[in-house]
Amino acid sequence: MTRISDIFPVKGLIVSCQALEHEPLHGGDTMAKMARAAVQSGAIGIRTNGVPDIVAIKKEVNVPVIGLIKRDIPGSAIFITPTLDEVKAIVSAKAEIIALDVTNREERLESVKPLIEYAHLRGVLVMADISTFEEGLAAEKLGVDFIGTTLSGYTPYSTQQEGPDLVLIQQLSGSVNIPVVAEGRIWTPEDAAKAKNAGASYVVVGSAITRPQLITSRYVKAVSNVDD
Repeated sequence: MTRISDIFPVKGLIVSCQALEHEPLHGGDTMAKMARAAVQSGAIGIRTNGVPDIVAIKKEVNVPVIGLIKRDIPGSAIFITPTLDEVKAIVSAKAEIIALDVTNREERLESVKPLIEYAHLRGVLVMADISTFEEGLAAEKLGVDFIGTTLSGYTPYSTQQEGPDLVLIQQLSGSVNIPVVAEGRIWTPEDAAKAKNAGASYVVVGSAITRPQLITSRYVKAVSNVDD
């Protein structure tokens, strides 16, 4: 079985390089270049969406890749690596880690079991994207390797706030025996430091680094709120 220490010998920043089909940076080698820039600046890993970007980034950088596939299924709220088909595709693309939804929706805590098993049998680690403390505990019992706070604020029953869920990070870090990954609404270096201080082993930052349309919108909003 692959060990976490073999993949991440040190703790630190992971940069999420993702662009959905409707976003300006989607396609081509843009995310691979984003990944290269992130690694040059000290990122210890990359998180990315879709087989083409996983493959391209694996060729571009020599750090672990957390792979996922976002897929919309009509009538379902589960879209981060929802089925075994996506898991198989990510394994074939040679990502070291697979990220998938491990929330307590649509009997997901049961249906996710074969997905975790499939990944582990092929030496690939699993990151559980959760939204609440209870889901984090359940994910650990399911045998995942990392717990990410990715979906806090993105399920209707989880904490809704502007910044990172530091309380959740702290609760999980004090209760589980596997690494906690802080992810979600980390907009500034200060947010990242707070997440690390709350107990996160790794901090994932995406939109604040690799999604210029969202970065720009925050500046536009700030400027618009200032009286002439």
